[in-house]
This record gives sequence, C-alpha cells and structure tokens, in this order.
Amino acid sequence: MEDPSQLSSEELYEWQLRIAEADRCNIWCHCRECDRQWVASAHDPCSCGSRNVEHISCWQFPDD
Repeated sequence: MEDPSQLSSEELYEWQLRIAEADRCNIWCHCRECDRQWVASAHDPCSCGSRNVEHISCWQFPDD
C-alpha cells in the first residue's frame, strides 16, 4: 500500500507545472548598479540601462 502523504505521478507533474509557471511570471529583480528593485516576468535590463541584474524567483520568498 502506498503512503498517502506521497504525491502520485500526476500530482507531482501538476505541482512541477505550477512551480514552472510561478518562475516564469514572478521574478524579483535587483539592479546591482542603481539598487532598484522590481518584479517582472522576464529577465530584462534595469531602466537605468544596466544588465547587471540579480534575478530570483518570487516563490522562494516566504509569505509573511
């Protein structure tokens, strides 16, 4: 008998799709040149023109 706390292969696949969608649509961006911060859905350069931008998926931040 399977452990009920484990995801089925279909549930795991659905969870992975949701995480991938969150990665595509919610990217926290921080410009290392001018210190500007914003949330975007692409790895775009900063409005100051710098391409020295840190990108972190927002789902990695806890909801407080």
